[in-house]
Amino acid sequence: MSPVIDDPWSEACRFVEEKDRFLVISHLHPDGDAIGSTLAVGYVLKKLGKEVVMVNESPVPRKFLFLPGAGEIKSSEALLSEDVLFSSAIAVDCADEERMGTAKNLLEPSATLLNIDHHSTNNRFGTVNLVLPDAAATAEILCQWSDELGVKWDRDLATCLYTGLLTDTGGFRYSNTTPLVMELASRLLRCGVDNHGIADRALETLSRGQVELIRQALATLSFSNDGLISWMWLTQDDYRMTGAGEEDLDGIVNYARNVEGVDVGILFRETQTGEIKVSLRSREQVDVGALAQLFGGGGHARAAGCTLKGRREEVEEILLERVSDALQRS
Repeated sequence: MSPVIDDPWSEACRFVEEKDRFLVISHLHPDGDAIGSTLAVGYVLKKLGKEVVMVNESPVPRKFLFLPGAGEIKSSEALLSEDVLFSSAIAVDCADEERMGTAKNLLEPSATLLNIDHHSTNNRFGTVNLVLPDAAATAEILCQWSDELGVKWDRDLATCLYTGLLTDTGGFRYSNTTPLVMELASRLLRCGVDNHGIADRALETLSRGQVELIRQALATLSFSNDGLISWMWLTQDDYRMTGAGEEDLDGIVNYARNVEGVDVGILFRETQTGEIKVSLRSREQVDVGALAQLFGGGGHARAAGCTLKGRREEVEEILLERVSDALQRS
């Protein structure tokens, strides 16, 4: 008879019940689900009487500074300078260890890690893995996890969870908006969440830098002959000219994908190190998560990314060729 294997929910609960001090990490250049999930996990742990330090390599984007506890998220650089290491950590919304950036250097060599994520490309890097690719957002997983731990939802926790759900479903417009997502959203709203205020800050408000980057990107908008692929470029000169930063990139790739007739939208952007980061979005036909994996990246079927090296013309040609092949196969 085979031994009984605990379900991941039980393992994830036992992970926090057996330890007292945790580092909570999410991916660099965090989005709404990453920040909301970081804060939600921090909140849950504090309610359980645990000691918590929340960290990210990147600053919290301005649009999410309104979230309860956002000011408590420390920079990994600051913590590394204090020479502090942690034996237990929880990673949220990270498809792999590299997405944690320099924050992973805060872990002791023998540290144990709980990996909570919803990316289909997650490589199960944790000691314990609560990875549910069918979930719309990591925040969706945390809704059930907090219930499993017996932590009651209040307005602060609900605000963080709702922000993760809202942003990773595109305002409940993407194909990952399931009946369960809407049931959870309804329950979160009953906790007093300011849904209009969150939507306004997270989805509707653009920074001046973002507007200027959109202007620059749209000036480069190109289409394949069949009109199924659209792509744009942003260079280091664009950043310097606009004074924009990494957080101002949010949502720009969608301008390429949202054009009528386009299935795959792409944003190429140059980095300071000479590499080219690629953001991919698809409407129906292409699994861009699988496509990004071919280049060492990852993500979801409809939203993914990767980093490439090479000259602009070479990178563009190689990637467009792979996207065209994927469209033909579909």
